[in-house]
Amino acid sequence: MMRKAKILAVLALSLGLVLVACGATEPVPATQRPDLAASATPETASTPMSPAATLLPSTPSVTEDDRAVEPEMILIPAGEFTMGSDPGLDQDASADEQPQHTLYLPDYYLAKTTVTNDQYAAFVQATGHASPYGWLGGKSPRGREDHPVVNVSWHDAQAYCTWLAEATGKPYRLPSEAEWEKGARGTDGRIYPWGNQWDAAQCNSRESGNGDTTPVGDYPEGASPYGLLDMAGNVWEWTGSAYKDYPHDMDGDREDLEASDDVRRVLRGGSFGNLPWRVRCALRGGDLPSFSFWDRGFRVALDAGQSPASND
Repeated sequence: MMRKAKILAVLALSLGLVLVACGATEPVPATQRPDLAASATPETASTPMSPAATLLPSTPSVTEDDRAVEPEMILIPAGEFTMGSDPGLDQDASADEQPQHTLYLPDYYLAKTTVTNDQYAAFVQATGHASPYGWLGGKSPRGREDHPVVNVSWHDAQAYCTWLAEATGKPYRLPSEAEWEKGARGTDGRIYPWGNQWDAAQCNSRESGNGDTTPVGDYPEGASPYGLLDMAGNVWEWTGSAYKDYPHDMDGDREDLEASDDVRRVLRGGSFGNLPWRVRCALRGGDLPSFSFWDRGFRVALDAGQSPASND
């Protein structure tokens, strides 16, 4: 009996060493993540981390062609749009989405999709910037190159924009909260990018049942009026804006990129772990800029007058 117990102990120790060598990790419990306390809802916090994000082998996919790392950009025409929610029209309207108001924005460009693992890998390889949690050897997970990059903080997103601007000579940046919302809902104040009625088939939300990110652009029928994809669900998206009360003030300090790290930044769009009310165009999330999580990514913006990459 004593000999059998020793053999079992040796086998258990050996298995533990193998798991450590393979880089197996345990997801961080939601209750131990301060970023969840700041912005996540119960349905977000209860969604488990996808094993694919940490255990799949990876492969580099970096190009030396600067144009190849540029996203497809879509022009959002100048004009007024309806920002925020009217509780008389949207039963899920939150207090921080009110009052609903009209805002004018000049021309600008928004990326058609969020930044992918493949695009972010080029940045990591070129700069030596720390790779997101779950990447092995600084490389994005194999088979997920066209998924949105996640586990990135607001500061990581800013660093990517700075690198992309330097690599292309074009001032790429994060969109403001107002730019994001206009791109998502157009000018008619619709609740979802595709209209006012919920349809689980139009986006990657909790009701879709995927339980994980999907490749960017997997829901073309859920496009916004301008043709932007994944503006509802898949991943929360960082904006450049500070989280402040409405109505939105274009002349205030919302877009102060030098504000201290105790200033919360706005997140938009909801994720694959959220219920329908959390993926509405007007829904506002917010968190501290140093926090990252497995359902947060970003897309980039560009001022009008710049020439985005050709997509021919």
